[in-house]
Amino acid sequence: MDDLRFAVLGAGFWAQFQVAAWQHVPGAVPVAIYNRTRGKAEAIAARFGIPAVYDDAEALLRTEALDFVDIITDNDSHGRFTAMAAARHLPVICQKPLAPTLTEARAMAETCRAAGVKLLVHENWRWQQPIRELKRVLDTAVIGRPVRASLEIITGVDDYVNQPFLKGLDRLLLADTGIHVLDTLRFLFGEVSTLWCHNIRVQPDVKGEDMSTILLRLRNGMSVSVRLGMARVPVERDFYVQTHVFVEGQQGSMELAPDYWVRVTTADGTVARRHPPTRYGWADPVYDVSMASIVDCHANLLADLRGEGTAETTAADNLKSLELLEACYSSAATGHLVAL
Repeated sequence: MDDLRFAVLGAGFWAQFQVAAWQHVPGAVPVAIYNRTRGKAEAIAARFGIPAVYDDAEALLRTEALDFVDIITDNDSHGRFTAMAAARHLPVICQKPLAPTLTEARAMAETCRAAGVKLLVHENWRWQQPIRELKRVLDTAVIGRPVRASLEIITGVDDYVNQPFLKGLDRLLLADTGIHVLDTLRFLFGEVSTLWCHNIRVQPDVKGEDMSTILLRLRNGMSVSVRLGMARVPVERDFYVQTHVFVEGQQGSMELAPDYWVRVTTADGTVARRHPPTRYGWADPVYDVSMASIVDCHANLLADLRGEGTAETTAADNLKSLELLEACYSSAATGHLVAL
């Protein structure tokens, strides 16, 4: 099969890394890029050899011969661009979160279903190499049935420098980072039955929540706690975007610890091994474990579009993560336990 031709919609901070990651995935080639500020699109096109640049998305879709589109714009425009692509029967890869609200995300999924095209979500967090290793070990049942787990991401670098718009969001931490963790939780342990969430705004110059605590009961009986923070607290820079996980099972425990260590403890003792991310020259070292996962996520989604595999993060799957996100905000607003 020939390479699939695709267009990139959006040229913000993350677009440069998304496009760089595509260079490591054979089978697809970017042929056009759109951004409402044309200069940003021109800069990325020049850097990565993308031949066509547009500041009009309709003109791009009307002019270019494409096999799919990769949407990397702010999420309030995802629905509009998805509808434009679906109208031309083009499959869509869309950046997370799929939409500002669950209702809008469901409408996007229905638009693509009605048009007979695929809607896939670029949810890369679960593709981090240490998290994939954690899942692999869990599936061996070496620690028996998992009964309790905790997940934590406490950030220490100022994310607002690269993405200043975050400060003005009514929904901040959970919508930006928490959605990743909720998806990873589902990937590792299964679906949720009830949850309780408490959000806090610590920094005075942000509008939305920048700390969050979530307690969840899973359908399989597991108890899971999640601690998130982007309040610029002092932590070790090298561990900035790493997810820390501790799992207790009936026959042992396992931990994804700082510096990518996976430790498994059973009656036979503890086995520990590092699983660092692949290092790419284009990746920011602060974000490297997250940025490296973009490559594997791309490969999984492309395999689906080429008929050579099955995507994990389809719209149908991602809607379940968005349901958890909405439940978190509902619980935080009311103080009540929410049933899914």
